[in-house]
Amino acid sequence: MWTSQDRLAAAGASIDPARWRAMFDELTGRIAGRFSRVEPRRRAEKLLLGLVSQLPRKNCWTIAEHVGDATPDGLQHLLARAVWDAEAVRDDLRDYVCDHLGKHNAVLIVDETGDLKKGTHTVGVQRQYTGTAGRIENSQVAVYLTYATTAGRALIDTWLTE
Repeated sequence: MWTSQDRLAAAGASIDPARWRAMFDELTGRIAGRFSRVEPRRRAEKLLLGLVSQLPRKNCWTIAEHVGDATPDGLQHLLARAVWDAEAVRDDLRDYVCDHLGKHNAVLIVDETGDLKKGTHTVGVQRQYTGTAGRIENSQVAVYLTYATTAGRALIDTWLTE
């Protein structure tokens, strides 16, 4: 699963690729127990690789192509039908971030963002006020929670309005 794109992601962040891979393996090792079968665990690793990649658009098709899958079916299965505890994985990721960025002088940053949408099929899309447009439009409003210290910052949670 280690691709030239992963090396680019590590290089773009000024991190030694071997160290980046070791940290990625540590992270995926933390969440491995949240998946009862090896297939969804491997798909979750592929999903994470795609999410941290330099892909300009990230969806199941582009991520599947990036990680070498012929179709997005496996990733779609992971996200829609596989049995795993997404909240527990989120908590494991948050703990990993806190362990690596430290807890001294840490702050939480909350940001609400509205994204304009054309249709109504995306989760959370409805006619609502968004500051992005400055009026009521079809949009998706998300609230992001970021953990920040002097060592770095990371997104640790997201909530979509319904």
